Amino acid sequence: MTTRTVATRIAAITAALTVSAVLAGCGTNTSPTGSAPPATSSGTAAVAQAHNQADITFAQSMIPHHAQAVSMSKLAAQQASSPQVKDLAARIEAAQQPEIDQMSGFLRAWNAPVPDTNDSSMGAMSGMNHGDMSQNSMPGMSQGSDGGMPGMMSQQQMQQLSQAHGAAFDTMFLQMMIGHHQGAVTMSKTELAEGENPDAKTLAQNIIDAQQREITEMQTLLAQG
Repeated sequence: MTTRTVATRIAAITAALTVSAVLAGCGTNTSPTGSAPPATSSGTAAVAQAHNQADITFAQSMIPHHAQAVSMSKLAAQQASSPQVKDLAARIEAAQQPEIDQMSGFLRAWNAPVPDTNDSSMGAMSGMNHGDMSQNSMPGMSQGSDGGMPGMMSQQQMQQLSQAHGAAFDTMFLQMMIGHHQGAVTMSKTELAEGENPDAKTLAQNIIDAQQREITEMQTLLAQG
């Protein structure tokens, strides 16, 4: 065997070993405890696995909570008279639907059930009193005595909103959504205090920041009457 042939075989073997090492490294590149970007709606990749029951409760509760806000916002496109209310509702829908998808990804990554939101628009999980919707009562809505999610509208309240039009809808929508947002802020603060998952806690802080700004905006619109 010539010196050139031996050298050629050694080079080939070295190259093969290098490729195998690279492929092995790619196959084991995982970081289950690190903070990674949130999951997308199409999968469960890139979600930090560290989590506790508070994280699961946050996602499972906030999904139907957000879904109801989206349902309320969709009504505004046809029934609101104020351009400002229509614009606000469109922004709420655009922000909260992706967050629903993100939280669904959290739950799939954690092998936890994802809530069915088909009935959320009707307040099936509200646990709230079905009282009147005066301006004084709506913004201060809180968690029901039976442990329901704070800020959720009852079926009766959703029906009243769906039947309102024009200026009456605008006022009712703003009053309801202020209470709804306040409930979401409360739930998010609980996640910050009790949750473990870094992605869920980041989302909770984002919800607080965005919805507190929108609460101020809605209070201004109501005051302008």
